[in-house]
Amino acid sequence: IIQDKKIDSKIVVSLERISEAFRVLLWDESKKNSLSPIQIQILIFLLFHSKDHCKVSYLAKEFNMTKATISDSIKALHRKELIKKESDTKDTRSYTISLTNKGMVIARQSSIFTKPLEKTLESMDSTKKEVILDGLLNLIASLNKAEVITIQRMCTTCNNYLFSNNSHYCKLLELELKTNELRIDCPEHAIKEL
Repeated sequence: IIQDKKIDSKIVVSLERISEAFRVLLWDESKKNSLSPIQIQILIFLLFHSKDHCKVSYLAKEFNMTKATISDSIKALHRKELIKKESDTKDTRSYTISLTNKGMVIARQSSIFTKPLEKTLESMDSTKKEVILDGLLNLIASLNKAEVITIQRMCTTCNNYLFSNNSHYCKLLELELKTNELRIDCPEHAIKEL
């Protein structure tokens, strides 16, 4: 079997196994709350992101889904009184989505569904963790560049990021960053100009 011989294939299969663990944890969390996995992900997203990212079109890009699929989830969350819609004063067809108090409680509880994965990493040597993080950030950036995945708000895809002399630097913060300080979801992200 080719996946037993090539390291690239072994890495891909390993990532698939980790993805499977993520899916199982997300599914368990969604069952606890009688929600679908994407509904849980939307609630968690709303908890951690600014209003300008909390619109159907942005969520569709974020989760690589159609606007119709996201709209269905938004309607279900609205019926369950977990979110509220605020009309856009400039565009009556558009609205911003935010959490209700009930939605906030579920989002906060659900946001730690990956704890078992994090717990497993805790015992790993910090140098190994930095190598893994660096490799994953590069993989994500490459997949983004190849248009396999969409929106990425991480340092390496930001206009404020510089990599020089084997060191990371943020022009916005005017600060040199260690590998473990690189962000994977930065609120100040500015898409890198080509």
